[in-house]
Amino acid sequence: MPNSDSSARTSEALKTRLTHLLDELIRHDGYGSLSVEVRLLKRGQKEVIIDCGKQYRYVIDFAPG
Repeated sequence: MPNSDSSARTSEALKTRLTHLLDELIRHDGYGSLSVEVRLLKRGQKEVIIDCGKQYRYVIDFAPG
């Protein structure tokens, strides 16, 4: 399992990408869509897929509860 520092960087990268894509959609002169899918993986991890024309995939650690 990755250390917490690596997990924190991945989580921050995910949030930064999501914010950046939303800002792009708002500024875009036309239609756009953004979807986020979260899947539960084994070993206390989740896969987050951001789809906005391209797909961006992140695996992050999580603690249930």
